[in-house]
Amino acid sequence: MIDNSTDNVAQSISRESHDQGGDGGTEATRCEAYSCPAAKPNPSKLTTQLMEQIVHRDNLNRAYLRVFRNRGAGGVDGKSVDDLLAWCQEHKDTLIDSLLNATYKPQPVRGVTIAKPGGGRRQLGIPTVVDRLVQQAFLQILGPILDSTFSDSSFGFRPRRSAHDALERASEHIRQGHRFVVDLDLEKFFDRVNHDILMSRLARHIKDKRVLKIVRAFLNAGLMNSGVVTPRKEGTPQGGPLSPLLSNLLLDDLDKELESRGHRFARYADDVNIYVQSLKAGQRVLGSVTSFLTRRLKLRVNEEKSAVGPVSERSFLGYRLFPGREPRDIAQECLPF
Repeated sequence: MIDNSTDNVAQSISRESHDQGGDGGTEATRCEAYSCPAAKPNPSKLTTQLMEQIVHRDNLNRAYLRVFRNRGAGGVDGKSVDDLLAWCQEHKDTLIDSLLNATYKPQPVRGVTIAKPGGGRRQLGIPTVVDRLVQQAFLQILGPILDSTFSDSSFGFRPRRSAHDALERASEHIRQGHRFVVDLDLEKFFDRVNHDILMSRLARHIKDKRVLKIVRAFLNAGLMNSGVVTPRKEGTPQGGPLSPLLSNLLLDDLDKELESRGHRFARYADDVNIYVQSLKAGQRVLGSVTSFLTRRLKLRVNEEKSAVGPVSERSFLGYRLFPGREPRDIAQECLPF
């Protein structure tokens, strides 16, 4: 694919099953994609040679295999994952040079909307297969660097962590006597992400300016709906491999703030539950955390959906938690038979 051993790569693909992704084929929950030999950078070279690690043949080949296996729909250029091998064979040198020189320009993402489980619609942005390849290559290098700094109370889209781990952490807080919950709902989180704030957080950890420039280009890539491209000045639409990592990076500020205040909490992506010992304490926490999110991260809390109450009256990740009992799937409460 990226090197001359394309026959071996193609053969390895045919021998292995093809994991099915979503529309964009990103399969964000498969966070084992972080770990690969090329994703263990030498700390002393982070500031000057990070892009060199991204374009390393092993890293690019692994990114290609991930995108191919996840399948997914094509982007605005109409290319499918089946077209990717031939494209890379022809354009690999140009692609690598554009990354090393920070001249790579992502194409607009293809806008699609899907129904949300709780009602309403969610906007997705499907990158082209080439842009997915590049994002995946970035993810495999940036993921281990950033993930190592994240809070132990963050569970969404991280290697070796799951929604069940988040529920177990929440249950632990409840067993310890924190039986009221501050249930935070972030209003259109993925649409509201402030690019300047996010890039400043990324620059805390990543000093290679080429990497920062291309990540910014991905954030600014337009959104195409019905053939019309709309520029983006905020938001990181779900649908690309980098989106979950960048969202965790931004919300890590919230995690660190809650930790500094001594709060007990569990976060899965943009679902945040903070556990306290009284209704009064919860109301105070809701007000102060809302202020922090608005002031520091420029995010909005949905006041209609956010609330404080006994844990048994709220749900977390589709489950209702009861003191002294196993989590109950709230979907089971609405079955007719």
